[in-house]
Amino acid sequence: MSTTRTLARRAALAVAAAAVLPLALTGCSDDGKSTDASPSQKASMGSTPSGKTDTAAVNGPFGPGCAGVPKEGKGSFDGMAKDPVATAASHNPALSTLVTAVKKAGLVDTLNNAQNITVFAPTDDAFAKLPKADLDAVLADKAKLTSILTYHVVGQKLTPKQLESGSYPTLQKSTLTTSGSGEAYKVNNTSNVVCGNVPTANATVYIVDTVLMPKS
Repeated sequence: MSTTRTLARRAALAVAAAAVLPLALTGCSDDGKSTDASPSQKASMGSTPSGKTDTAAVNGPFGPGCAGVPKEGKGSFDGMAKDPVATAASHNPALSTLVTAVKKAGLVDTLNNAQNITVFAPTDDAFAKLPKADLDAVLADKAKLTSILTYHVVGQKLTPKQLESGSYPTLQKSTLTTSGSGEAYKVNNTSNVVCGNVPTANATVYIVDTVLMPKS
């Protein structure tokens, strides 16, 4: 009689265990860890504290001017990310005038050795907006050229979110302002970001369509 009761009890326990096991497994992955991401894990997957997706962080470079960046080689986004900023710019065909100006001002090493900076890089078309005589005069005046170029450099890496509304000190010692949202940003309300959030080894680059002039 006792043997019959024991077998019946074991059978009941087996049925109960079989019912509970699937419920326990629903909260685990194949390796036995919980499938629910922690807040820090969610943040690392591109979520902001509000729960919205930081599209700039997820999508990387943005803007119509990015279409002109080479797809492969040192001038591509992957290639530029491996080099310090002045070297990276030298591989971008749209920044040849800027590279020439940086070399004339003797700023190649300064920019390449700086850490965690933001560079607003004028395109060749941006420099072409300046009267040729004025551009030639600036290129021949090292002190003035240095002042203009260092005005395009901020001593911290700026995210697109920080560009929405901000005022930032430059290496030239005066400030510039930024505004905008999404994929449309302006610097000093005059220069448009045409390709933004471009990473290099030591800087974040925002390519702009107008040369920025420091206040005298």
